Order: sequence, then C-alpha cells, then structure tokens
Amino acid sequence: MQMLSEKEARQFSPLTLAFLGDSVYELMIRSAMVMQGNTAVKNLHNAKIRLVCAAYQARASERIIFTEQEQAVFHRGRNAVSSSAVPKNAVPADYRKATGLEAVFGYLHLCGNTERLETLFREIWNLQSEIPETNLIKNNKE
Repeated sequence: MQMLSEKEARQFSPLTLAFLGDSVYELMIRSAMVMQGNTAVKNLHNAKIRLVCAAYQARASERIIFTEQEQAVFHRGRNAVSSSAVPKNAVPADYRKATGLEAVFGYLHLCGNTERLETLFREIWNLQSEIPETNLIKNNKE
C-alpha cells in the first residue's frame, strides 16, 4: 500500500479516516487477543466487543496523550459525527469520541506511521484494568 504524506492524509474527511481507523483498531485488538493464546472464538468475540465499543474507546481517548497533529485529527473526527448516526447502544458523546479515536488510527495508518499506531494501541490495550466493564455498562445507560 502506498503511504501518504501527513498533508495528503489530512485531506480526507474525518469520517473517511474513522471508517479506515475502525478496521485498523479492530484488527489490532483481534491480533493482540489471538497472540495471548488459542481460545474459543465465542470467548474472543465477547472480549473483543468490550474493547471496540464506543464507551471503551471514549474512556481510552480521554487518557491518551495525542501529539498536536493527532489532537487536530481527533477533534475533526469527534466533531464530524451527526446525532442521527449514533447507534442505539451508544451514548452520543462516547460515539463522537470513539469516532475521533478511529480517525486518528486511520490517519496514522494512511501515513504509514506504524510505530506511533503501535504506541497508541499499547496505551489503549494497557488501560483494560483501569476501565472496568461496569463503567462501560453504566456509561452506556446514561
């Protein structure tokens, strides 16, 4: 795949970046889970759902320190979501933050910045113990 310059990647709409970033993020989650050991697909799926939901991504995005450029991409993604696009199982504010995070992942992927992608992913992965599932359930019901 041809890598783009940061300037070229910024030309994409934030929702297009989030569209790509959603897949990049989920692939990284799935890969990390599989690398932990062979287990039943049902267990993998249930664990994956917790980490790719808008609530988890929103909580994680609140704890990450983005670079200035990443912060700009995050804000564009967060602000681009219309309220009609929010899934019924997500809080609108969480969905917007999750879209911002996914936009950052898409942007970094297009730029070929795998080192930074892996750094951000490790930070998010390591937050699992700090973002308990009970908080996710509570936040989704508010």
